[in-house]
Amino acid sequence: MGTFDVVVLGAGPGGLVAAAGLAGLGASVALVERHRMGGDCLNYGCVPSKALIRSARVAAEFRNASRWGLPPVDLRPDLGAVLERARSVRASLAPKDSAEAFEAKGVSVLEGTPGRLVSPREVLVGNRHLKAKHIVLATGACAAVPPIPGLKEIPYHTNETFFDTLDPSIRSLIVLGGGPIGCEIAQSLAQLGVEVTLVQHGEQLLPREDPDVAGALQEAMKRDGVRILLSSSVETVSKNSAGRIRVFLAANNESKERLLEGDALLVAAGRKANIDGIGLKEAGVECTPRGVLVDEFLRTSRKSVWAVGDVIGGYQFTHYADAQARIVVRNIVMPFFPARFRPAVIPWCTFTSPEVARAGVNEKEARAKNLRYRLFKFPLSELDRPVCDGTPEGFVKVLVEKNSDRILGVTAVGHGAGDWFHELVLAVASKTRLSTISEMIHAYPTWAEANRRVADEFMRTKLTPFLLRTLRLRWKLGF
Repeated sequence: MGTFDVVVLGAGPGGLVAAAGLAGLGASVALVERHRMGGDCLNYGCVPSKALIRSARVAAEFRNASRWGLPPVDLRPDLGAVLERARSVRASLAPKDSAEAFEAKGVSVLEGTPGRLVSPREVLVGNRHLKAKHIVLATGACAAVPPIPGLKEIPYHTNETFFDTLDPSIRSLIVLGGGPIGCEIAQSLAQLGVEVTLVQHGEQLLPREDPDVAGALQEAMKRDGVRILLSSSVETVSKNSAGRIRVFLAANNESKERLLEGDALLVAAGRKANIDGIGLKEAGVECTPRGVLVDEFLRTSRKSVWAVGDVIGGYQFTHYADAQARIVVRNIVMPFFPARFRPAVIPWCTFTSPEVARAGVNEKEARAKNLRYRLFKFPLSELDRPVCDGTPEGFVKVLVEKNSDRILGVTAVGHGAGDWFHELVLAVASKTRLSTISEMIHAYPTWAEANRRVADEFMRTKLTPFLLRTLRLRWKLGF
């Protein structure tokens, strides 16, 4: 039996940050990972998908080179080579998350065997019992697979299998789900020359975003060749004698089409917390189907057990799990001065073309919360740098509190929006006023000028009719 100060279950972003942070502060730490170090982000999510997206964008730029005064190139991308590059990028980043790297930090790593709670201070890993003063649950989430008749009988992909097992010779792909994962992969494969049909149950893509945001993305994806079927439900799936996937839609779908056929099927219908088989009941840790329940200090119903990241539901972002892990490290090390996890604002980005980035509330949420707000919106087509770059599609919009210029939320749609909108994220978090951003000098020509220009839209509202009449009178009277 090994005895540790802390046992961490799961070596994704949250678990890695917690283990490294606690070991760096002198705690004895055991880190248990049932599969791959680095978790979903490194192996199936952020890293390989962004590598895929970059290759797809290059292909799209060659094909649309006339935008930049260059002859277009009718590429025939090698999907196998693109997927191999994504895997090689993943492999190049894996060493920093490896068992060897964390052993070097003083963490005892148990890899390849799942861990299971047997009490609030004890974990069973294979035939080894580990005792700990604290246990941190960071087991993450996995792809949710809807109970569609026939789905279990056919080969299908989720993001967890897509990058390693997709047949690179496919000519067509059906995607079930119009959330971030479905949109990113659907658009990328279309840009790489695959015929893609995306089936979305709801009325718009990216259901959490405003309709104008989803509409802008939908038009861009259509231009890239993605066929999008909204308000469409899947009744059954099967495989024909030639090995092609057959998807039967309900009669009331948007296109009235009933049968889709493709070489491969990607299920991107959401995520579910990895709570099964980790001993929550045995340890008395409360949970719901959405995930482990935690308080504002990220402690579970058992005081010695903490949880971070996707396993507790809510926002499922690497940076969110990272922030939570830092709070847990502090609270374990300094229990008499606990920190609450109350982030002022959570930014996120969907890495489509154009990117969709958001922080704070949008119009949809503001109306649901009965918030009184004013909206200011600036199109990127009126900004010099996007026009010069040949990517003027998109806009930035800001919601401000009624009768003030305190920012409630910001949404940016455009090339690289996930990078250049962080000035507004800081403004939301720090309660910086739009007037301050308008007054700040921005380098010209840059994408970040979009932040100032939307703030200028607010400042123009200060020029009331009375003030304008007063100024005109001043010039007329000559003083």
